[in-house]
Amino acid sequence: MGLADPGPSAPASPTFGHREFGGRLHSGGYLNRVGNVSAPKRRLSRAEAKARTRELLLDAAAQTFAHKGFHGASVEEIAEAAGFSIGALYSNFSSKEQLFLELLSQRAHDRVTAAAEIFADADANTDPTTGEPLAALSRMLVDVADKDTDFAPLQAEFWLYAVRNPDVMETLAKRMREPRDALARLVDTTRDQPVVPSETVATVVLALFQGLVRQRRIDPASVPAELFGESLRWLFTGLEANEQEARK
Repeated sequence: MGLADPGPSAPASPTFGHREFGGRLHSGGYLNRVGNVSAPKRRLSRAEAKARTRELLLDAAAQTFAHKGFHGASVEEIAEAAGFSIGALYSNFSSKEQLFLELLSQRAHDRVTAAAEIFADADANTDPTTGEPLAALSRMLVDVADKDTDFAPLQAEFWLYAVRNPDVMETLAKRMREPRDALARLVDTTRDQPVVPSETVATVVLALFQGLVRQRRIDPASVPAELFGESLRWLFTGLEANEQEARK
């Protein structure tokens, strides 16, 4: 544990953007009812303190990368921005590359989770590969392409870095298989007796999403709001026809 790594007692911690990390005051109790005396903060467990440290480091890394780029940011700056020592950073992440890969993986997982929620919210009698679920997925792509622009140059910068460093590329591929596998499990819920493996379908869907996001950023008019959903409908319609033929 680094010198500035918070122990289980959870001292006050810095604020980043709109998020404030610190103990919450209890809503009731005698101390809260007398003057301005605050109730004592709850003691964090070691696991909770470590999780909070990781979250603060990731928040600081995201902001530092956004301001300085992957190459321009240093682990010293990230640790300082988070309010921790270099030792605390290295006790949670082995390198700057691992920090970035964690951020990249989290974002991919968040999008797969959002897609799963879209399908879960669909009416039980609705075909999940048509109608509103696909329209909702199209809206998600538009939001990513039009609003989530800070991370795009970072992704391009890191991809070029990984291309030139085979060990990093191998690690990147391994980390990105995790959200792909999660998407494959989601694809499984939309198919009966599949012939084409769901992992293969998930790879195509991810490539389609990433490609259309980049294309919309370059030429918005070429990727209208409904295109991703329509493309998925074409994909799944073709898959179903192909699999029906294969089962004859």
